Amino acid sequence: MSEPLHKARSGICTLEQNGVAAANRSPLSLTLNQHFPKMPNIKIFSGSSHPDLAQGVVDRLGIDLGKVVTKKFSNLETCVEIGESVRGEDVYIVQSGCGEINDNLMEMLIMINACKIASSARVTAVIPCFPYARQDKKDKSRAPISAKLVANMLSVAGADHIITMDLHASQIQGFFDIPVDNLYAEPAVLKWIRENIPEWGNSIIVSPDAGGAKRVTSIADRLNVEFALIHKERRKANEVASMVLVGDVKDRIAILVDDMADTCGTICHAAEKLMEAGATRVYAILTHGIFSGPAVTRINNACFEAVVVTNTIPQDQHMKDSDKIQLIDVSNILAEAIRRTHNGESVSFLFNSVPL
Repeated sequence: MSEPLHKARSGICTLEQNGVAAANRSPLSLTLNQHFPKMPNIKIFSGSSHPDLAQGVVDRLGIDLGKVVTKKFSNLETCVEIGESVRGEDVYIVQSGCGEINDNLMEMLIMINACKIASSARVTAVIPCFPYARQDKKDKSRAPISAKLVANMLSVAGADHIITMDLHASQIQGFFDIPVDNLYAEPAVLKWIRENIPEWGNSIIVSPDAGGAKRVTSIADRLNVEFALIHKERRKANEVASMVLVGDVKDRIAILVDDMADTCGTICHAAEKLMEAGATRVYAILTHGIFSGPAVTRINNACFEAVVVTNTIPQDQHMKDSDKIQLIDVSNILAEAIRRTHNGESVSFLFNSVPL
């Protein structure tokens, strides 16, 4: 009898002696099981941009946040210390593109690299609001394509996978040579409309610019209502020159839908235009509520019934400053995407449904 076969049979006998029903396993199957262990454990770390969202994600998954310390040296260099082993682990780093965007982006890159060189099995960057997403094309001479630069930086840092939500331009997924899952807030938006807007069947979905036409038509189709759009011309960034409404909103509830709002000049002007055109009430639903500069003051002075945003960006202070701002929690969507990714399942379920 050959030595390898003798060792294999000895292994089967040992398993039987230990009470394991392995008599039908071949020596080959035992060898395969040794070389293909179970999927690595999961570790989720939070950057400093949005710890509440990361905590909501791990609460949903029933695990604890990984230990990490982020600080700055006296010269403002970012320092990251991963406080536990990530060797062979499936690592997820939650960091949104908000607040001090450049510092938070650098912090995320350092965290990704720290986990990668500490022998983690896979590093996934969970970026609910992708930074520099509005700089996705060269629209004038000598303009940078900063979103592509951020994609390159994430890949070079060692990210193996990206999870984000409602990219400002879906072609940003093509800037990466690694898998990108672009989740949609649309199912959560539909649920909010049905549960919180009386007589939503008499509503009309409105895009504040032509670029969002595909988004509003999808929502309008699923609600079986009509849609309209507003054509706008800009003098310069964050400043709108004129608006033209395309569609009939008279005696209807107008629901403005957009992926993000920064200074809120566009949606506030759009709300005025809709009221002038005969809308009975105006709501605004946004995925990323940046609300910089005079945004909150403009919202308070505008004719909105409510401005609804997701928590891809922290909204606690904004909600204190304005009682019109309401929140949709998307931590359950991100948590389910992480769970499905970790288990090797499809995430396409989340494109049309909100996890229970």
